Amino acid sequence: MNPAGESPHCCGPSRASDDTAAATTGAAPASRRAANSTAGGAGLHAIEQCAVPAGSFLMGDSSGDGLAADGELPLHRVTLETFEIDATPVTNAQFARFADATGYETEAELFGISAVFHLLVEAPTADIAGPTSGTPWWIGVRGADWRHPGGRASSLEGRSEHPVVHVSWHDAMAYCDWADRRLPTEAEWEYAARGGLTAVTFPWGDDPIDGSDGVWRANVWQGSFPAHNTAADGWIGTAPVHSFEPNGYGLWQPVGNVWEWCADRFDPGYYAESPEFDPPGPERGGRRLLRGGSYLCHPSYCNRYRNSARSSNTPDSSMGNAGFRTVGLR
Repeated sequence: MNPAGESPHCCGPSRASDDTAAATTGAAPASRRAANSTAGGAGLHAIEQCAVPAGSFLMGDSSGDGLAADGELPLHRVTLETFEIDATPVTNAQFARFADATGYETEAELFGISAVFHLLVEAPTADIAGPTSGTPWWIGVRGADWRHPGGRASSLEGRSEHPVVHVSWHDAMAYCDWADRRLPTEAEWEYAARGGLTAVTFPWGDDPIDGSDGVWRANVWQGSFPAHNTAADGWIGTAPVHSFEPNGYGLWQPVGNVWEWCADRFDPGYYAESPEFDPPGPERGGRRLLRGGSYLCHPSYCNRYRNSARSSNTPDSSMGNAGFRTVGLR
């Protein structure tokens, strides 16, 4: 068993190698840009907003739970202007407005395959490409995409208010272009997730996440990973976005449920050189940041359902436990 959080595939397997990803971190290919040409703009994005006040905070791992390879240290002060962020991740219903209006095809749809957790596969046997090397609980499933999160035999019935998944960083950026929005920077994401609390592990403070005190505070794994999830919190896969309780700024489930793409490139050494005021992230790098953990997080596999926890993946990768939330343009 790996020590907590050491798996490089905590947020799902990568679509491409780092070398390939370095060439794909820019704009989406022309085939997708053309589909995205339908005018979008203000009023189309119907997700409740949370106003986050300007201020400073200490960014990084203050609890000692992070891993050096993730780059959660050193602790450093960050100062941000006020901004508005989605109260929830973008839902299936909201993403459908975008896709239906523009004809946009996600990268999972174009590639014809995406990563599904083994207990959530709903697909004909012929569609199952097989497990991912090193992480056999991740299954490559042909026909898995945001409309069919478990595979071709699944649908969005009953999931309209669940977070959209099987969306890549490129897909999230395309949505933002349509809606006149942007992805949060990593610093904005962490500041908002902390909800105004100082030096705490979770958005609600330091109370346990896993129901050990009788209260479930986020959608994470319960049981023995990866074979058996007791669903003690009510969910095996994604939960509706308004489940559990919001943090002090009004954000629902910034940790657990689904990983959330951020705008920044990933560099584990960036905190040592990060500017104090509105850090934009590294200028170079082939991977993009994800924050917040997911319904698969468990101490034995992925101890990244914390305010400061970081992960990354290639920008064309998609998986059944990653989505995004957006912020307003400056």
